[in-house]
Amino acid sequence: MSTIETIRFKLREGIEPADFLRRNRAVETDYMERRPGFKSRQTAVSADGEYLVQVHWATVEDADATISAFFGAAETQEFLAAVDVSTVASGRYQLVDY
Repeated sequence: MSTIETIRFKLREGIEPADFLRRNRAVETDYMERRPGFKSRQTAVSADGEYLVQVHWATVEDADATISAFFGAAETQEFLAAVDVSTVASGRYQLVDY
């Protein structure tokens, strides 16, 4: 069943939005898009600087495999270095048919 993951966070102090967007794009193209089951990824930012990343996976197993490897992957380290981990909140949703 298709899975949607959401991740909300703020940037670490001193990280400029333009620098983060470069890192964000790199993690998407160099890591996420290459993972099995990846369908799409979107990034949004609120007026107060909170980012929301939404990732669509083919299955929950694809999402689990990617998150299990994410924190140790070389391709994700610059992205992770920009994120204030104390602000991270995540969620997972099953896509419904209607």
